[in-house]
Amino acid sequence: MSRAFVNEDSFIEELPDRPISRHPNLVTERGLALIEQALETARREYGEAQIAGDREGLARAGRDLRYWNARRATAQLRRPQPGADAVQFGHAVTILRDDGRQQTFRIVGEDEADPATGSISYVAPIAQALLGKRVGDTLRAGKDGAEITTIG
Repeated sequence: MSRAFVNEDSFIEELPDRPISRHPNLVTERGLALIEQALETARREYGEAQIAGDREGLARAGRDLRYWNARRATAQLRRPQPGADAVQFGHAVTILRDDGRQQTFRIVGEDEADPATGSISYVAPIAQALLGKRVGDTLRAGKDGAEITTIG
């Protein structure tokens, strides 16, 4: 069928909004900067799609713009309390697993979390288990109930 006979209004379907977490939107300073950067990128892409008449790009950028606007509006900047000896949001924590492996995680907001680079969301089970612990504390975590000792 020729494109001349296609109803353009039904060609681009509305993209569903990105889901917004039900958890408080706690952010580190870096996390807030990442949200602002993503918001600026979405604004730029929206404008470029408008100029180009790119309806698909407009839908995609509009969805991202709504998401990042909502995340920026609800962001709650949290800084660790100086001198605290208990694990807090924003801290990097090194753990020693019972098999001898050491891992270091930084506990951050959901949008900043990237386990591949060592940052985990504060709502992740391991982060929840670590919050409030002190150096030397031991806890059991993971699917096998591994024993974990905080070492820094």
